[in-house]
Amino acid sequence: MRLRYNYRAYPDASQRCALAGAFGCARVVWNDCLRDRKEAHAAGLPYVKSADLSRLRITQARRTAERAWLADVSAVVLQQSLRDLDAAYKNFFDSAKGKRRGRRAGPPRYKSKKDTRQSIRLNTNAFSLQDNGTVYVAKVGNLKVKWSRRLPAAPTSLTVTKDSSGRYFLSFVVDTEPDILPQAETDVGLDLGLSAFAVLSDGSKIDSPRFLRRAEKKLKRLQRELSRKVRDRRTGPGPVSRSHASTPGWRTGAGTGTTRYPRRSFATTKRCTWKTSRCPASAAPGSPSPCTTRDGPRSFGCWSTRRPGTAVPSPGWTGPSRPRRSARPADSGTVPSPCTSVCGCAVSAELCTTATTTQHVTSSSKDAASSPPDGWRR
Repeated sequence: MRLRYNYRAYPDASQRCALAGAFGCARVVWNDCLRDRKEAHAAGLPYVKSADLSRLRITQARRTAERAWLADVSAVVLQQSLRDLDAAYKNFFDSAKGKRRGRRAGPPRYKSKKDTRQSIRLNTNAFSLQDNGTVYVAKVGNLKVKWSRRLPAAPTSLTVTKDSSGRYFLSFVVDTEPDILPQAETDVGLDLGLSAFAVLSDGSKIDSPRFLRRAEKKLKRLQRELSRKVRDRRTGPGPVSRSHASTPGWRTGAGTGTTRYPRRSFATTKRCTWKTSRCPASAAPGSPSPCTTRDGPRSFGCWSTRRPGTAVPSPGWTGPSRPRRSARPADSGTVPSPCTSVCGCAVSAELCTTATTTQHVTSSSKDAASSPPDGWRR
């Protein structure tokens, strides 16, 4: 009997980079072999054997300039990717002929780096269990693992998986015999319910843990905070995505790492303040005022005017400034002044000539928060 045990892994920065390369190389081998078989099928040629694909797409490809980076990962990863493709074709053929039970399997499809799940599979030649509790993976290093329970026997294969929320999992396949429990002398009846998780025949009750109820409350709070934040694609998975990933049984599967989660990340809205003494109208030519926030002058600028992919210049920056964006005229009909800060926050001419203690706060005003410029969405 084969059993699968999943554990959470915590690779460091260099190991994450090595795993990303292994995921990409396995994906390239899969797509190349799948493309060869599809082209052969379209041309009416016979089915391409695995030995020919292994020699052409792995052995010979690693010696070419275009695929030389395939040598940076273990050859076991590439061979197992080809074997997984063979298993996918076998399941498809058996399902079409009626030999395979269960849901009908479709033909293999191309993989993408934007998939919600990236994985590689290894055999015993490419991984080993260390005495210090780590797991050695070939050309990756020793991975730290959170052992929630002990393995009943030596594993025969290992699958390293990364989900959409950036979590890593190690899945071990173990061959073991079924455990036969000794016969008990007493019998106990169980009654599952809603108010209590279970009620025993002797009258004792087991309270319901209410995991989903607590997760729903947390998700409601995170979604409320998410509605007040600004989209930023450069950051990693956001708190809402991590909340979906950590909720057992939220979508499909509890703690399996195969659930599809939303890939959205938002940066926290920050207050953009600057002193009028550094206003471009009153400062020296060529020294624009720094757009500062609570985290310093090099952090995110004014959220209502800053474009994606643009950084805030340092206080000593003297290079050419990007085109300014004029502020929206007020209801009273006043014309905005061309006096702007580095982040593009426009102020009136009266503020530019006032005392140096006056500050202009853009993200706290209702007009800036409720009327973002064109091209922006909350």
